[in-house]
Amino acid sequence: MEGTKIKVSKLKKARIEIIPLIDVIFFLLATFVLFTLSLNRINSVPVDLPAGVPSTNNKQDEPTTIQVSEAGNVYWNRELIDMQELPARIAHYKTQTEDPKILIAGDEKARFGATVQVLDEIRKAGIQKFSVETRTRPTGK
Repeated sequence: MEGTKIKVSKLKKARIEIIPLIDVIFFLLATFVLFTLSLNRINSVPVDLPAGVPSTNNKQDEPTTIQVSEAGNVYWNRELIDMQELPARIAHYKTQTEDPKILIAGDEKARFGATVQVLDEIRKAGIQKFSVETRTRPTGK
């Protein structure tokens, strides 16, 4: 009995076929180009925007500053006042000013509770335009 011979072929190296890859890329490119050409242009609506008018009275544009110190003292535009005097000052300020604006500030070690009391008084008075300064300043400045 004669043995059967099995032919062992050499392993072929793997090849990347570049031509089908190029065909796919060109197909995607052509699809993208045709798709973008078929898009409708977005039509906009003309809007007449109002022009800004600079204010003539710069003194009134400055907000009133209420500062709280570490000891719980309250300063109204650098003037030391008592916390019980604050609601009356805010109410008077609101009646005397057309557009009341208040800036709440604090020194480095101001307590949060006193600042919240000032904020509550501003809200009770109904003043809508107020801001809290995020940088600290020396007491009474």
